[in-house]
Amino acid sequence: MANHKHDHNAQETIQEMLRAMSNHGWRITDQRKSLATLFAEAEGYLSPKDVYEHMRQRYPGVSFDTVYRNLRLLSEMGVLEQFHLSDGLKFRARCLSHHHHHMICIQCEKTVTFEFCPMKQVPNLPSDFQILNHRFEIFGYCSECASQAAHP
Repeated sequence: MANHKHDHNAQETIQEMLRAMSNHGWRITDQRKSLATLFAEAEGYLSPKDVYEHMRQRYPGVSFDTVYRNLRLLSEMGVLEQFHLSDGLKFRARCLSHHHHHMICIQCEKTVTFEFCPMKQVPNLPSDFQILNHRFEIFGYCSECASQAAHP
């Protein structure tokens, strides 16, 4: 198991995101490059408000609705992952280099990846359903947050 850091560098993540945008017919603008860079360099999860505040500093005319719509579309493209954490919806760049799943601390958002895929163990899936993708996250408390909760 590895911590949240992905195997490839920020430059590769930026290129993967820009390539996905281009493949979906998006023009590659400075704003979109900035958005890709923000996610490629982010250490953790970003809320739509976090992204909006960052983008607004550089592009004062950008609207929250535009930022939110772009986040949703990038998630649908598969380059961003979205998570419903305790303080709301958050996003992060998807690791496109290999298939894995996550354990996420709901207190500090520490993320641990694991390579085991539980889909192979799911019994009795309908044979007439074509599965295109799946996600599997485990939410709980990391050892540090669990011990803090036990000893206030």
